Amino acid sequence: MIKPHGSDELNPLFVYDTAKRHALIEEAETLPSILVNSAAAANAVMLGGGYFNPLTGYMNLADALSVAEKMHTVDGLFFPVPIVNMTDESVTAGSRIALRDPNVEGNPVLAIMDVEAVEPVSDEQISFMAEKIFRTLDGSHPGVATFTGLGRTLLSGPIQVLSFSYFQADFPDTFRTAVEIRNEISEHGWEKVVAFQTRNPMHRAHEELCRMAMEDLGTDGILIHMLLGKLKPGDIPADVRDASIRKMVELYFPPNTVMITGYGFDMLYAGPREAVLHAVFRQNCGCTHLIVGRDHAGVGDYYGGFDAQTIFDEEVPEGALELQIYKADHTAFSKKLGKVVMMRDAPDHSKDDFVLLSGTAVREMLGKGIAPPPEFSRPEVAKILSDYYQSLDQ
Repeated sequence: MIKPHGSDELNPLFVYDTAKRHALIEEAETLPSILVNSAAAANAVMLGGGYFNPLTGYMNLADALSVAEKMHTVDGLFFPVPIVNMTDESVTAGSRIALRDPNVEGNPVLAIMDVEAVEPVSDEQISFMAEKIFRTLDGSHPGVATFTGLGRTLLSGPIQVLSFSYFQADFPDTFRTAVEIRNEISEHGWEKVVAFQTRNPMHRAHEELCRMAMEDLGTDGILIHMLLGKLKPGDIPADVRDASIRKMVELYFPPNTVMITGYGFDMLYAGPREAVLHAVFRQNCGCTHLIVGRDHAGVGDYYGGFDAQTIFDEEVPEGALELQIYKADHTAFSKKLGKVVMMRDAPDHSKDDFVLLSGTAVREMLGKGIAPPPEFSRPEVAKILSDYYQSLDQ
């Protein structure tokens, strides 16, 4: 199986030893604690699950600035975005503290942190990092708005993760750690695995894109890997998305070719940089390939349609990742050919030759109980989404 990023073995930060974890939970109640923000909590969950291997905790300011600027730490470890714990709370360097979960009622302990450094972050440094990560400082960009509001004190140091927040309880059939995904890939006997990233339900174009990638690459299976954390307003909730994807796979994919899983992270909407982060943690999951399509992890008009592909050619150093990218074009149903194709493979087509619907148009149809054409969305998937949108109006 493909090696994890940056080490020979995956090193998840979750304390799997039950006795040790319970002892740490008891200790945490005696420690000073801070309520972290959702971004820091999501980073802890990802560190706990091995997704951010080989990191041992939150980055210090020098590493965060270096990663933002050059996509590597001061010591040269390739990493595409800073993994930080920024706060406005008062913390002492050298202390051992409990990190409390902002997303679970009662704010239980999420992790214990040994605080190696407490560093003030200037507005200029925040802006520098935000511009490098998101390629914009526009406050209307949801990722920029979140990042610039996280706090001006950066806490760095190793953590021991004691909980996977709400993800295991809310998504018991879907949430998986990188450790669990690696184990399942091994149990399947799969060697070559392509990952498909999604924060949305999957329509016919997405479904066929997965098939195309599996056939073109000759993979043993596909990992459909959905984000389960916080999204921007208007995005479809994870439980609805999960149900629609499961129905599609159940009806339209051969048995034992698809793993449906999810991960506990808040969407960054960082376009190219987030695509590279997706590649890092899919390698940690054991995948050999990642589908990167048009406007991957983008939002609005902040990124060019294929910037998330070109960053791998232009900015990711050769050999930095073992995982390879499957570059996809926009896919749609061709009326001429009677099947879904990548637009680049149909140069003789005009836009009118494809079944193309905007997200707004689809939402309006579903909200009125009108199913999109079957060339666009499977009727069984459309029914789940229609029920959801109609429930919003009640």
